[in-house]
Amino acid sequence: MKHKFFLFVLLMVFGQFAALAQQNYTVQSPDGKIKATVDLKDKITYSVNHENDQMIAPSPISMQLSNGETLGAKPRLKNVKRNTVNKTIPTPVYKRSEIKDNYNEMVLNFRDDYSVIFRAYNDGVAYRFATSKRKDFNVQNEEATFNFDKDYTAIVPYVKQEQTENPTIEQQFDNSFENTYTHSPLTKLDQNHLAFLPVAVEAANGKKLVITEVDLEGYPGMYLLNKNGKTSLSGVFPAYPKKVEQGGHNELQMLVKERENFIAKAKGTRQFPWRAIVIAEEDKELADSDMVYKLAEPSRIKDASWVKPGKVAWDWWNDWNITGVDFEAGINNDTYKHYIDFAAENGIEYVILDEGWAVNKKADLMQVVPEIDLKEIISYGKQKGVDIILWAGYYAFDRDMENIAKHYADMGVKGFKVDFMNRDDQEMVDFFYRAAETGARHKLLMDFHGAYKPTGLQRTYPNVINFEGVHGLEQMKWSPPQVDQVTYDVTMPFIRMLAGPIDYTQGAMRNATKGSYRPIHSEPMSQGTRSRQLAEYVVFESPINMLADTPTNYRKEQESTDFMAAVPEVWDNTVALDGKIGEYIAIARRKGNEWYVGALTNWDPREMELDLSFLGEGNYKAEVFKDGVNAHRNAADYKREVIDVPQDRKLKIKMAPGGGYVARFYKQ
Repeated sequence: MKHKFFLFVLLMVFGQFAALAQQNYTVQSPDGKIKATVDLKDKITYSVNHENDQMIAPSPISMQLSNGETLGAKPRLKNVKRNTVNKTIPTPVYKRSEIKDNYNEMVLNFRDDYSVIFRAYNDGVAYRFATSKRKDFNVQNEEATFNFDKDYTAIVPYVKQEQTENPTIEQQFDNSFENTYTHSPLTKLDQNHLAFLPVAVEAANGKKLVITEVDLEGYPGMYLLNKNGKTSLSGVFPAYPKKVEQGGHNELQMLVKERENFIAKAKGTRQFPWRAIVIAEEDKELADSDMVYKLAEPSRIKDASWVKPGKVAWDWWNDWNITGVDFEAGINNDTYKHYIDFAAENGIEYVILDEGWAVNKKADLMQVVPEIDLKEIISYGKQKGVDIILWAGYYAFDRDMENIAKHYADMGVKGFKVDFMNRDDQEMVDFFYRAAETGARHKLLMDFHGAYKPTGLQRTYPNVINFEGVHGLEQMKWSPPQVDQVTYDVTMPFIRMLAGPIDYTQGAMRNATKGSYRPIHSEPMSQGTRSRQLAEYVVFESPINMLADTPTNYRKEQESTDFMAAVPEVWDNTVALDGKIGEYIAIARRKGNEWYVGALTNWDPREMELDLSFLGEGNYKAEVFKDGVNAHRNAADYKREVIDVPQDRKLKIKMAPGGGYVARFYKQ
């Protein structure tokens, strides 16, 4: 009997060792289409398949610590834990009122006090490192690799540095995260030029994937680089700043002069950012992805009901260029009262005071120029039902953050547009979180310009209501005709917008065809048609959304203005209707009982048939703004009409070159 018991114990022990000797571990999406396979040999590698197509070939991952330890090298597995989640996430400020969060999770726990967590969703895969060490440590570097089995086409936004010829990698870390896209085979990507996230790759059988990151807290942002001319992308990270100096735009930045030999300071027990790979069988799915929101840390604000999305009458893009008034327009009380009057007339919630209200080159937000009486402007706005948002340079805000937030919140200011961070090393990422938390305590909205792409901060702090990190309409103030903004507009929603909202600042009333566009700083125009500008309020996600043009131009074009001012900023539901990266896009969004549809094309004229089956039963009418018959010659030509929605729910539309189409649907 004792021998049998001993044999039983021996078999049990052997079984446990055999299980730990296993080298491959897999996790599948709930629908079974996506599978991540993790291999544990000399180092941790992973691969990702979508059905029979390999999306990521075996790729090594590791994290090198400054003490010489490498997480992921010669991994010694302790145990594997699995979990399935299927829940609904309510969303206070988003493109739908709730999100379905359904995934399978695999946690690989290793003997050296670290774990690697893999999640498989129906629309992609994500992984992250986590540590449970007793002592804090520094991360010297991270190996984040994305290998491909073929020379696919990548769609990348390279870091743009116009001031420096052949910039070094270090110089490229100072950038505003704004550029158009380059389409290139993986092997032909510039081996000396960083691409900032998100990045897209055209994979097998027409499928696409987008690489980005989520939950960046306490860590630097990741760039991608083809280091060796092969079919591979590798993560590159800015090191922790050792020495910074005030400088840059109007002395409002902190420029890195020297860096440490590590990328991050880390608490002993913590989780590191998610490396996310979003996978789509059809391009349109990328334009409606929830991956970043699903992966992000839940809100730290218990009650976000005070966060008020809205439209903003904006001064800077139109250069304070108002006419027909009896005062000299500029940065002064009379001008801002005029903007407030315009906002009140059109139900616009906010007016922004952009750069110029604080004394220049002082980096001191307590020094207001004598032409401005902020208390008077704020009081005037309140009388009219219009709130004020202030622009702030990064260093001016950061150097006295708590005092500034309290002072202006007490005065009645509702938010800050903070600009010119132009970095995403750990020190700067920490600033974003501190600014979000400080703003939340004082019930201030935060709109980050000069900012890296969203990484979920908008869920963690819903008062962070928008981000730039987009090649927006402001570029049309100075970009030459060779810059193709129209093609960018039908590329960016599938890639950059996947990460989160965009402060694109649309709304141009001067509209140009491909041949008539030119940059004029004080009287800027858009590339593409008027209907395109209107449709962008539906296609683009912007919970705080600028009307970029001047009140003078809007009053001359009241029909267009009425529509722009009335389009919601957040939505109850979103449906991606159709789209192809770089060619066209059509999106439907619902607020309450009304649906809106926006569509954009590239420089090709286009006919489309929209499937409106999402409307359900009933008789619907639609208020439509479409390109006029002469919009190919005069981009401002448009036609507004009210139509009956076909009972078969098939709506045929036409768009001019650089055109757009937008409609509001309501039951009769």
